[in-house]
Amino acid sequence: MPLSSQLSRRERQIMDIVYELGEASAKDMEAHLPNPPGYSAIRATMNKLETKGFLAHRERDLKYVYYPLIDHQVARESALQRLLKTFFEGSASQAMSTLLDLSKDSVTEKELDELNKLLENAKKEKLKK
Repeated sequence: MPLSSQLSRRERQIMDIVYELGEASAKDMEAHLPNPPGYSAIRATMNKLETKGFLAHRERDLKYVYYPLIDHQVARESALQRLLKTFFEGSASQAMSTLLDLSKDSVTEKELDELNKLLENAKKEKLKK
């Protein structure tokens, strides 16, 4: 089961902020969360994430500072799997097409070359199997 499916929307928001900041206190969350709940609710959610094994904490200056236990790359892949399944019927090509449509005015030739190389490498790997 993808990691992100184990998290509520608010828990995912908190994890996103912890990854962005590297570590965060409940006060940090209040400053970064959209429409933040009360401080106690934030602490409770962060404690729940710790119980689930997503976060750990250390004490610093009389407050708990939380840091991620799940590698950011693992979390990223899990989030992408959920996105593909939810919005693109599991299709990477549909997702890539949408991304290219959205960024067609800003994507550089260098980025397109990089994407072509990734596609060629994927084809070669597929043929090996």
